[in-house]
Amino acid sequence: MTDDIELLMRWREGDAAAGQELFRRHMGTLYRFFQNKASHGVEDLVQQTMLACLESHTQFQQRSSFRSFLLGVARYQLFEYYRRTKSDSGRLDYNTVTVFDLAQSPSTHAAKASEERLLLEALRRLPINLQIALELCYWEDMSGPELAEILEIPVDTAYSRLRRAKQLLKEQLELLAESKEQLEATQTSLGQWAKATRGNLLDDEGPSA
Repeated sequence: MTDDIELLMRWREGDAAAGQELFRRHMGTLYRFFQNKASHGVEDLVQQTMLACLESHTQFQQRSSFRSFLLGVARYQLFEYYRRTKSDSGRLDYNTVTVFDLAQSPSTHAAKASEERLLLEALRRLPINLQIALELCYWEDMSGPELAEILEIPVDTAYSRLRRAKQLLKEQLELLAESKEQLEATQTSLGQWAKATRGNLLDDEGPSA
């Protein structure tokens, strides 16, 4: 199978089919990335990320995976989206501000199970950079070094952020859970439960790649 790097180079040279194949491979990851962070325009954000990736391909040094590079671009597209939709002109600190603070809600996925709704809502109440780290860890199996690249931080800092994110998530789950039974169900195996949710995120209105 043709690897991502070759497809990117061919797309850059005008091979539309290569671009379509690259998009097909990664569109599920991009939809999951944006879906629990934007209240509208997820489709546009996915398209903008792929185009921005093509335009900035010279910045890709091939020291890591194309997927890590792509998600780094997606993160910048998300921040641009927040700046465009923010009602005032103040600077946003993504290490403190949350999706909940920005009044954003999931735009395309209506979680069916109460545990899914609880998880998605709890994630939205984490600082955005911590939410990104935790979702990529749970849903995309990203490693510490990959997260460090995407978040543009040292590897040790990436691991410490993951630990902090997991602790904050548990605290939010305790605050939001409707019952002791629901909380116990989510905390029995949080990582496995979160990964299981991944498969349901796009069942209703999006790709499942």
